[in-house]
Amino acid sequence: MTIQTAPLATDYRGAFAEFEGVAYLNASLQGPMPLAAAGEAVAALEWKKHPYRVPYSAYFDLPDRIREKVAHLVGGRPDEIAVTTGTSSGLAAVAAGIDWKPGDEVLVGRGEFPAHFSTWLRYQQAGKLRVRIVEPKGRFISADDYIEAIGPQTRVISASLVRFDNGARLDAARVARACEKVGAALVLDLAQCAGAMKIDLRELGASMAVCSGYKWLLGPYGAGFLWVASEWTERLPLGAVYFMALEGAREFHAMPSGSNLRPAAGARRWDSAEPASFTNLAAFDSALDFVLRIGVDAVERYNDALLAEILDGLPRTNCSLASPAARERRGPYICVSARDSQETLALYEKLRAAQVSVSLRENALRVSPHIYNTPEDISRFMKILSE
Repeated sequence: MTIQTAPLATDYRGAFAEFEGVAYLNASLQGPMPLAAAGEAVAALEWKKHPYRVPYSAYFDLPDRIREKVAHLVGGRPDEIAVTTGTSSGLAAVAAGIDWKPGDEVLVGRGEFPAHFSTWLRYQQAGKLRVRIVEPKGRFISADDYIEAIGPQTRVISASLVRFDNGARLDAARVARACEKVGAALVLDLAQCAGAMKIDLRELGASMAVCSGYKWLLGPYGAGFLWVASEWTERLPLGAVYFMALEGAREFHAMPSGSNLRPAAGARRWDSAEPASFTNLAAFDSALDFVLRIGVDAVERYNDALLAEILDGLPRTNCSLASPAARERRGPYICVSARDSQETLALYEKLRAAQVSVSLRENALRVSPHIYNTPEDISRFMKILSE
């Protein structure tokens, strides 16, 4: 099979380590860190070996660089970005910050990623809220499903922009408009799309968004961000506040004490503790540079071309698409299953034996190429499916 992909100005495969013969089509699980980013992590470890080398500016300037780059990727402003350890810590900050009233509801779609359930568990057990599961009327959950579930007690809709289990993309703008009518917050999870497709959170109308940095953003495990729309900054009460998120923290030795302390303006008040974790943020900073230098549009075009070859060549006699067929209804990857549901696991094992790395989710193969993949990687995947 000859595969024609969208032309790139640069061959980016050399920016990554050798994959030891593996066709790695699994960015939605873990994105491999570019070599330059790994080098920054090593340099940061040297700081810890020789702490007298740590520049004082790293404690504040490094997180602020993350804010600037993330804002560029998601259509926000730097002061709307909190630096976190990932999706779960962002969700936890949101949950801790809301002043819950008896009877409040959080809507979560059936089959959502577990963090969308575990986040609210302690509050539900304490009688502060109720999690209501939204059932999809069709094969994939839709904006209509969420909108029809909204009631007078709805405070939050916690949803993925792109689902982890099938790649379905939510029409978030429609859900956001419905939330606005009842004063509810739409919290979007961007983990399965940030860095691989264009996102403008202002256009989507979200209230908050959370994301991990270790998938499509190619950063380290344990780095991420929380975006809070500026109009929600004062509406969302404070949860735990790390001292570096206080006004005047750069001169912490001269800060006032007691009731005179005030949180800094903007979303940094929701930073995770120790936001300037050198080994993580130095690598994340470099990975964000890499993604921004290529451009999300270029990543999306390239991936679309690779995925088009799978869709066009899918052996329909024994396989079927397990993601939405329409491009605008899905994210940056697709899922494929065997027509005989008992055979999907066998296909997965054959791929593993052939050193083709994909994920098995909900009895489907989740195939997620990125900028480092080649047409040969797709050919290896298609060969196994066609055997």
